[in-house]
Amino acid sequence: MKDSERIRVLIADDHRLFGQALEAVLTGEERFEVVGYARNGREAVELVGELAPDVTLMDINMPMLDGVEATREIRKIFPDACILMLTGSNSRTDVNRARKAGAAGYVTKDRIASELIEAILDVVSR
Repeated sequence: MKDSERIRVLIADDHRLFGQALEAVLTGEERFEVVGYARNGREAVELVGELAPDVTLMDINMPMLDGVEATREIRKIFPDACILMLTGSNSRTDVNRARKAGAAGYVTKDRIASELIEAILDVVSR
């Protein structure tokens, strides 16, 4: 990716207000462009295929298909997809499940404000 290109982000979170807050954080940074918003894991899988984002911010707990299963499906179809898991939990079990499913990183929602931008830049640059 060229330095002049914006990082294309898909937000996958079933909590509308949290998703809007993520979008506000990202649109405040000119390096990012929010290209879509999925409200459940099934929609996230579909939108990754349609939009080909540089990174998907994936909530771990969502209806229809949780974030871990959605990540597993996305990585099976699109092995190079970059997914950053977001959750309210910092449980070791959740972290391990997310990594085994193919998530590139993991950020707890209480740390979003201080770590989100850095985490996205880190996983996209790999």
